[in-house]
Amino acid sequence: MTSRFVTLAFVVLLACSLPAGIAAGTPTDRAPASADLETPSVGAAATGSSSDVLHRTTTLRHRPTDTDVFETETTFRVPDSVTELEIELEQGATVESTTGFERTGERTLEWTGDTDEPTVRYTMPADRTGSQGAGATGEGYSFVDTGEWAVVPVPDVAISLRRTDPVGIEETVRVDGPGATGGDIAFFGAVTERERTVDGERFRLAVPEAATLEESPDAILSALADASGRLEVGARSDEVFVVAVPATVDWGPRGIQYGESDAWVVADEPLDSPNPAWLHEYVHVRQRFANTADGTTTETEWFVEGQADYHAGLLALEAGYTDFEEFSRLLERGTESPYADGALADPGTWEHDRTDYVKGALVAGEIDRQLRVATDGDRTLADVVRDLNADDDAATEAALLGSIETYGGTAVRTDAERYTRTDATPAVWSRTDHRAAFDQSVASFEYGFGTGPIEVAGEEWPRWSASEAGVDAGTDEVIVVPAGESVTVPAAVDNAGDREGTYDLTLGADGRTVAHRQGTLAPGGERSHRLSWTPAEPGTYVLRIGSERLTAVVRSSPSVTVTDLRLEPEAVDPGEPVTATATVEAAGDGPGAAVLAFRTVDGVAAKRPVAVRPDGTATVEAELRFDEASQYEVGVGERTATISVGETGPAAAIDDVPGFGVLATLGAFLLLVVTGLAARRR
Repeated sequence: MTSRFVTLAFVVLLACSLPAGIAAGTPTDRAPASADLETPSVGAAATGSSSDVLHRTTTLRHRPTDTDVFETETTFRVPDSVTELEIELEQGATVESTTGFERTGERTLEWTGDTDEPTVRYTMPADRTGSQGAGATGEGYSFVDTGEWAVVPVPDVAISLRRTDPVGIEETVRVDGPGATGGDIAFFGAVTERERTVDGERFRLAVPEAATLEESPDAILSALADASGRLEVGARSDEVFVVAVPATVDWGPRGIQYGESDAWVVADEPLDSPNPAWLHEYVHVRQRFANTADGTTTETEWFVEGQADYHAGLLALEAGYTDFEEFSRLLERGTESPYADGALADPGTWEHDRTDYVKGALVAGEIDRQLRVATDGDRTLADVVRDLNADDDAATEAALLGSIETYGGTAVRTDAERYTRTDATPAVWSRTDHRAAFDQSVASFEYGFGTGPIEVAGEEWPRWSASEAGVDAGTDEVIVVPAGESVTVPAAVDNAGDREGTYDLTLGADGRTVAHRQGTLAPGGERSHRLSWTPAEPGTYVLRIGSERLTAVVRSSPSVTVTDLRLEPEAVDPGEPVTATATVEAAGDGPGAAVLAFRTVDGVAAKRPVAVRPDGTATVEAELRFDEASQYEVGVGERTATISVGETGPAAAIDDVPGFGVLATLGAFLLLVVTGLAARRR
């Protein structure tokens, strides 16, 4: 199995301030001098022609007469807030032509600013083996071009840019001509796609005309759908793309998972093997902990393949593709030399390069069995994987062992340490022991969004349909929210099982767990929670609780324009309330969202979040009070209005206050360095 992940690292320096009156995070309504930004979701759907998203479109072309390389054309649609853009292509790239870019190195280019859609066309090597970075072992192919057809990795691009406002990043990948892609793997050639959606997860199976399947497409999709329901490890992609590659090539592995949720499997792979590659690669799709920038440490490297092999075998057993004898033989290999002679946490002791697969599967299974026994079936290895998936940092030995101890106690942790840090090897359990651990009655939980209101920045928030929001969304409801503000959603859990158990209620955003609640429920019990998430970058995100989904369109402040500001009444006595009403509309074609700052001579008097539909308007109110007699100027965005308080005197104008009005245009400038890292694992 091989996986590629993409990480964007941001360095933010002094930058130009936000437009006056639009949301800022400091009491003086200025942009901070410096900040660390979270990584945006590259490839997440964005807001169409949004002015706060850098769109990257990658078009792949097959060259049947030149099988050494394939062609890549990458076009950027640069928003106004981006002032400088530099890119670096992957190793092996050969630039053939550019528009709007100038070369600064062999694989580095700089945007000239002459066009809003700069393009670079280049070639990439088509054939790869394990020794060429794809992660496969041996001399067999991991990616190949036969002339008639090809399966290739989608190239990545490292991006560095300067911008005046927050910018999200969207990536679209397509094949020009016959073929299919999921965004990380592409197939060139005649192909038929079959699809199945279960609990909001869409499976795409691409079957080339040149391939002969051992199993039917329906059987493969059913196996993946069943595995999706059984594998409760938290992280779940909205789409999984799998290619059944022809078996006529000397492949290194029987399958590879590459990127976030793409994979290929050799077409003649059966489902009734002890650990089918179809299921093994799907388990890797669900291992978010191994697809992050940090991945795993040396001590936990074994867990990636060990857990995948073990859970693929267990899924095959539970689905009826194999029996207990075959499952037992799968694990028993881990007791044999040379696999049993190595310490899993120390790869330097491995006498065989598949020790992590073989002994790793046995040890992962034994930890799972002990967790189930210690908790009467309430906790399993899936809970440990869920913990690792929810952590944005590297999957360390301390995190792995700590989670095992949390769920199973000191004794289970002690055995886990012994089986991973030494050459000690557990025995394979019997059929009787298997029934005692795995056939227990367990709680069955149902998760979903609750019935209460959604809140943004503490305010009740509207839900729109996709057509009302003016976006292309795969869910019935859409919320449009400002970047950098807390989004709180209602969540509910029911115990539909026949025994008490511990639930794990999670809120996911594009497959990443962003909030988590845990508790115990009796049979028939219900509980409500409120889960919060703060999006850092513009874009479109799919929020998920259980199988239910909600689309969140995140916008930056320039997506909203203040068109009118009224104060009522126009004259008051000191201390009396004044209602300031700002009218806003969406700037550009998409919806808008921001936090409006109501400014007075004393600074920001109030902040109010607002969302507005495309071509629509919205009003926002704030109650203000002034303690001394004078004339006061109130500002929101570029609009101002004056209020008379008691005996009038010279107006106190907000342009005289540091940080507002014209002086705000002399703010800081944000430098965002985005580094694309690609890593692969077998």
